[in-house]
Amino acid sequence: MELRHLRYFVAVAEERNFNRAARRLHISQPPLSRQIQQLEGELGVTLFERGCRPLELTDAGRFFFGHAQQFLARSVELKTMTRRIGQLERRLSVGFVASTLYGLIPQLIRRFRQQSPEVAITLLEMSTTEQLQALKEGEIDIGFGRIRSEDASIRRVILREEPLMVAVAADHPLCACSPVTLSMLHAETLLVYPQMPRPSFADQVLAIFRERRLTPQRVVEVRELQVTLGLVAAGEGVALVPECLRSLQRQDVRYLPLQGAQLVSPIIMSTRLLDESADIRLLESMIYQLYAEQGVSPTENTPAETANELINHQ
Repeated sequence: MELRHLRYFVAVAEERNFNRAARRLHISQPPLSRQIQQLEGELGVTLFERGCRPLELTDAGRFFFGHAQQFLARSVELKTMTRRIGQLERRLSVGFVASTLYGLIPQLIRRFRQQSPEVAITLLEMSTTEQLQALKEGEIDIGFGRIRSEDASIRRVILREEPLMVAVAADHPLCACSPVTLSMLHAETLLVYPQMPRPSFADQVLAIFRERRLTPQRVVEVRELQVTLGLVAAGEGVALVPECLRSLQRQDVRYLPLQGAQLVSPIIMSTRLLDESADIRLLESMIYQLYAEQGVSPTENTPAETANELINHQ
């Protein structure tokens, strides 16, 4: 079985007509029919109900169609990622969500540039979901996000479970309370960000309330982090934010600790599953060292390695 057999089969299955599929593939109809017959002969099954107009897939055809689509998509990803890793010019593209810039990421980039000044680094702000797609399309080489997800072609490492805080206006009555509980926020307007794309940190925050059967009186979706903090300062509501935002000093905003061990947001590093390039390994070893200096041990989020093996990479 060859890739062209899969491409031909998928085209016929999607067009539900041999003539239209042949035009789409820029070949004539008779050779296309022969290729499909060869594929059926190799599999030992009938893939199409040929007496139907338009064509219908058999049960075996529907099963094969779903897997063929996935296989072709993975083959395109493999081609793109291999080209990216094999490029002659040494450059590194890093995707990040905005809040990670208030943590260790800037320090990591400075260290890497000092040690590898010949590598051109590009920083791109994008959501966690966008990072995963960009990795597969070869647009970035490493990403730092916050949303948990699974993808067979992506290796994910949870660098830290970062505690959440409540951001309130400097004159808010909650400033007299320490620590604050989620139930104390019931009567407040909850500001969540970003609005798009979803899922995002906003969904993470809403899930925290939902899991505890708490419903804020009012929820307002805000475009991005800086706008959220501006609205907090104006007394328009409160927001749950990562602990790293303490480094963002504002006289009109206070960051209050939250009571609850599971009130956290992960910082997740994502790379292509089998990308073992020297620059990626160096960047990983640096981030592990930075977190080790803080007494934090990253944990693997894929079965590729155990947590112990991960720590040994430091």
